[in-house]
Amino acid sequence: MYWSGSVNIGSRRIALDEPSYFIADIASSHDGDLERAKALIWHAKDAGADCAKFQHFLAKDIVSDFGFKSLGAQSAHQAVWQKSVYDVFAQYETPREWTEILAAECAKAGVDFMTTPYDMAAVDLMAPLMKAFKIGSGDVTWTDFIAYVAGKNLPVLLAVGASDMMETERAVNAALALNPDLCLLQCNTNYTGSADNFAHVNLNVLRTFAAKWPGMPLGLSDHSPGHAAVLGAVALGARVIEKHFTDDNHREGPDHGFSLNPKTWREMADRTRELEAALGDGVKRRESNEFQSAVVQRRALRFVRDMDIGERIGEADLEPLRPCPVGALEPWEIDVVIGRVLAKRVARGEAVTLDIF
Repeated sequence: MYWSGSVNIGSRRIALDEPSYFIADIASSHDGDLERAKALIWHAKDAGADCAKFQHFLAKDIVSDFGFKSLGAQSAHQAVWQKSVYDVFAQYETPREWTEILAAECAKAGVDFMTTPYDMAAVDLMAPLMKAFKIGSGDVTWTDFIAYVAGKNLPVLLAVGASDMMETERAVNAALALNPDLCLLQCNTNYTGSADNFAHVNLNVLRTFAAKWPGMPLGLSDHSPGHAAVLGAVALGARVIEKHFTDDNHREGPDHGFSLNPKTWREMADRTRELEAALGDGVKRRESNEFQSAVVQRRALRFVRDMDIGERIGEADLEPLRPCPVGALEPWEIDVVIGRVLAKRVARGEAVTLDIF
């Protein structure tokens, strides 16, 4: 099965040799306020995001009120919710009449507009305005939906949190059957924001993905605190980074607590750009900023005494000492020097060069 070695989202090429693409998942952090949603787009842009992403679901089409009530006590991050799961989803729907307004605001801010749709109607509504679709981990087993999204012929970002490898392969195959432009995102779907979750992020899965699908663009959808997971993922080849975004972690709402804010997002982006610069291209060489260091740190073969024209050089006449100016012979070249006859006088401490023979 064929997949693309790079994916284009708007003007950005997503590939291993490109800078990471940052998706600020505003999700429910708009708190039902359109002006707040628009402001968050600008905050994300200023903090270094490449994309402002929303989530389009309708409570009636994503959760079963009966089903969640039948589970009894809410678990994980939902345990702190003051309302039922259904009511929280209903409260934090992104109104679909906002769609063109949000897309236009993203264009003004100079960031890409993206969403995670959770029903076919949302896919149809968003497709004309989208440069790529994100499929959330919760839909990894809904292969008909994955195929429906992939059939829109836009790049697909597929998160596979809470999935084993067999489930991941099935979801990937559902997308690739219709669309080669796939970016696969490792994800851990514990949204508590606890530092304990680092033990479960499992970034080395990115190595597994790279071996299974060589060249496929990879990413991380992350909910852990701080920047360690993001930096590790980039070092392992992830080039799409998705994190939740808010302007105030103390606001009431399901996503604010574990989201990044403008300050922490900027820190993440800046540290990532530093890491990308530090990763380099893998070619071992003397770097352009090391030439002076090589002179002062390396040793040259130097004479231990004054010597006259016609003298033959022996090993006892030389010692390796810093610095090593350009043109001086280095210790590994001593066999070139031993037994040679001097054509000019040399002083103690002088570096050996080829023009003295």
